[in-house]
Amino acid sequence: MTAAAETTPTSDRELVLTRIIDAPREKVFRAWTDAELLKQWFAPLPWTTPSAELDVRPGGSSLIVMRDPEGNDYPNRGIYLEVVENEKLVFTDAYTEAWQPSPKPFFTGVLTFEDVDGKTRYTARARHWTVEDRDAHEKMGFHEGWGRCTDQLAALVAKL
Repeated sequence: MTAAAETTPTSDRELVLTRIIDAPREKVFRAWTDAELLKQWFAPLPWTTPSAELDVRPGGSSLIVMRDPEGNDYPNRGIYLEVVENEKLVFTDAYTEAWQPSPKPFFTGVLTFEDVDGKTRYTARARHWTVEDRDAHEKMGFHEGWGRCTDQLAALVAKL
């Protein structure tokens, strides 16, 4: 294990969630990078993820659509900045497809997957452009929502 396993924010613009997931990191990474798997856990129930298009490579784009219980769709576009298989994913909504700047960048996600005796220390960091954006993300339910999604992720990879 490395010092990358920190669970506290590194700045006043960061939110962090860390969990130990009872599955090897290869499975947890795959659940983030396989569109069919991602659709099964990505949105906190009762929300769903009806569509996911993932081009998982540095510079590759993603389009993940979340649907609320009333049937409203929320498309989330982004670009992968760094991909280290089974270890790290970095993505941002600062750009959309083909490096087009987004109208309102919100955050960059940094996910790390560390081996802990056959289990995975999963750390999700949301790094925001402003303290106000971080506060808004926290008020939107970052810890509860991402926590629920992580529970759903853990349940899925336990079955893989």
